[in-house]
Amino acid sequence: MNRNLIIGTTLSSLVIFAALLSFIWTPYAHTAMNIPEKLQSPNWQHWFGTDHFGRDIFSMIMVGARTSIAVALVAVSIGIGIGVPLGLTAAARKGSWLDEIIMRGNDLVFAFPAIVIAILITAVFGAGAINAIIAIGIFNIPVFARVTRGAALSLWERDFILSARVAGKSSARISFEHILPNVMNLLIVQGTIQFSLGILAEAGLSYVGLGAQPPTPSWGRMLADAQTMVSFAPHLALIPGVAIILTVLGLNLLGDGLRDYLDPRLRIARS
Repeated sequence: MNRNLIIGTTLSSLVIFAALLSFIWTPYAHTAMNIPEKLQSPNWQHWFGTDHFGRDIFSMIMVGARTSIAVALVAVSIGIGIGVPLGLTAAARKGSWLDEIIMRGNDLVFAFPAIVIAILITAVFGAGAINAIIAIGIFNIPVFARVTRGAALSLWERDFILSARVAGKSSARISFEHILPNVMNLLIVQGTIQFSLGILAEAGLSYVGLGAQPPTPSWGRMLADAQTMVSFAPHLALIPGVAIILTVLGLNLLGDGLRDYLDPRLRIARS
């Protein structure tokens, strides 16, 4: 029994379920303010309490999950959609000028963390969820390019690849028909890890005001709003903080469990 996979799947499923449920139901409207009920501690009426505007925190957490998942999912899709073809191309042309350009370009992007890229984009286009997606997505591209290239290089010398080359197949056809299916397991695991990092990055960008803008709830901005009220309303920081921790933990455990499940050698070694 893969405990990491079970725990990770359970935690991730709960977060995804809350995000999907928020499209059709939340206990209260996440933008509804009720000043007389502001800064309430968790109670039967407001399960996670209320913030300084009297908004229901449980409703905001549910909608915030939707925001975090959407940003991370699109950002990872950008990384996979651009990074994987680049990695396959670099591996197929190992040692060529094209390989060198791709890998040096990856090094250049790696020199700028996602938050720095977000600041640059924000300076030109302004803050917002779309710009956060672009920033995180750009940072994901070299990650998937490097992982794909590293895995593909070990396959290009295998006998079945040599047979495909003798059969007259082009490098591009070999990459997508033979190399890509054999590195897909690794990409799935890496995608899960980058998804968790994307949620963490979105929270960090929102915390400094570069992510989703009001009135759209964001776990990171909820933490930023709560930092001046921790002494008399600690639940304002504790609840979104725990939501981020559990989500990232669940996705990391899911990635670790998938790695064990998809790689028989690791599964045998741990049994």
